[in-house]
Amino acid sequence: MSVAKSKLARHYFGILCAALALYVVSCAPGALWQDSGLIQYRVWHNDIEGFLGLALSHPLFYILAIGAKYVPLGEFTHRVNLVSAIAAAVAVANMFLLVRLWLGRNMPAVIAAVTLAVSHTFWRHASIAETYTLWTALFLAELIMLLQYTRTKRVCYLYWLGLLGGLSIAVHILASIPLLCYVIFVIFLLVKKEIRAGDLAIIDLLWIFGSLPYGYLIVSNIVQTGDVADTLASAAFGERWRGAVLNTALSAEIVKENFLYILLNFPTPNILLFLAGCFGLFKIRLDRGFRNVLLGLTVLFFVFAFRYTVPDRYAFFIPFYCMVSIFIGLGTHLLQEQRNRKVLVFSILFLTLLPVGVYTAGPTLARRMRLDIGARDDVPYRDDYEYFLRPWKTGYKGAENFADEALSLAQKNAVIYADTTAVGPLLLARQVNGKRPDVKIVSGTVNSRNAPKFNEQTIEQLLKERPIYVVSPKPGYCPAFVLDNYNPVRVGILWRLVESEE
Repeated sequence: MSVAKSKLARHYFGILCAALALYVVSCAPGALWQDSGLIQYRVWHNDIEGFLGLALSHPLFYILAIGAKYVPLGEFTHRVNLVSAIAAAVAVANMFLLVRLWLGRNMPAVIAAVTLAVSHTFWRHASIAETYTLWTALFLAELIMLLQYTRTKRVCYLYWLGLLGGLSIAVHILASIPLLCYVIFVIFLLVKKEIRAGDLAIIDLLWIFGSLPYGYLIVSNIVQTGDVADTLASAAFGERWRGAVLNTALSAEIVKENFLYILLNFPTPNILLFLAGCFGLFKIRLDRGFRNVLLGLTVLFFVFAFRYTVPDRYAFFIPFYCMVSIFIGLGTHLLQEQRNRKVLVFSILFLTLLPVGVYTAGPTLARRMRLDIGARDDVPYRDDYEYFLRPWKTGYKGAENFADEALSLAQKNAVIYADTTAVGPLLLARQVNGKRPDVKIVSGTVNSRNAPKFNEQTIEQLLKERPIYVVSPKPGYCPAFVLDNYNPVRVGILWRLVESEE
């Protein structure tokens, strides 16, 4: 190994260790709310397919998380969360390597890596059990392979691109967006005879091999159901998100929220370097194909996330934030060529860390200003300002405390109806910790084993046989047939259902 390669490897390893230290410290130690709690629940049951449609199966992430489940160190839920933390550290290191290989300077690469590392949404998903950080690590590795191909014209890098692209789609269907750009890129190479048909066949085979976990689920569902169209729709959209994925309508409220999401992730003047990088992309020597891919990805990622309408759409901006970080690195590179560059660069480095101070002060300021951050305010053991505005989850035990208290409050053989936010921690407390196996948990998503049917036809008889509680009496979090016919009475952090008085 040459001296330059050895030095670069040491720098990469240093960035990796620094990012790993950050995310291990900020990682949640236990059970979590919402999707993250359901992820932990699925891992406990070795479930790589899930129950919300194939688009939300993310099989490769679950394969790795299930492997972590069997590592006999620490708490099970903490190990699952650490999968996201470790993947995030690799993603940050890959960002450094990509920009360093591209621009040949350490400082722009460090700025790009730190910008991504402390961006709010990425950091938050590095602190909880989620799939996006693993996808990000693979995506940035894809760009490294694409860059190396354009620099060396060695087709082996395209082979790696095919394999990594397949692995990416086995983590998240988001990978279909860069896949489109890669397909166009490779077709141009084929037309210009820079690669052969045999090379294309190898790339395709490696992509298929990498995507096998997802392909297996699709094929097995087709075999089981015999319905090709529904299975492919499930693979593309999940059970009920076709409208959101294909949405073309925007409201003023959504536009406002989207710009606030971006501002929250880059609350620093360094965001101006993104614009400088976009313009500077045409002023530096760069392979035309690689430039077009970078621009295409930036536009596609932004448009996809901006008009997406699912409640947690803020997470789908992470790919766009990757592109912003890359262009901020390029903007830093261009500034280094100016006079007084040392002063400029150290100012940029200081401003890169400014978001940490914003996230520290954010909850207090938002509370004083009574800002509406769009979160519900009835979740026990959760201060929404802190939970959502601070990306780190160091020492957070709110979901576990809620589950322990709720199960302790419930009477013998009770039924608890939980919405998607609360069902994960309740199920985990019962099954992982063995707490209150007599209490049954029901929800609109997943139920505990042997739970009774809970619907408009069964609830009357069920209430005569068992105590029934709900976590929240608010519309949207409690079935309408419950609120229309029964009165919820507060019992600690739960609400017990009683017959309505005529």
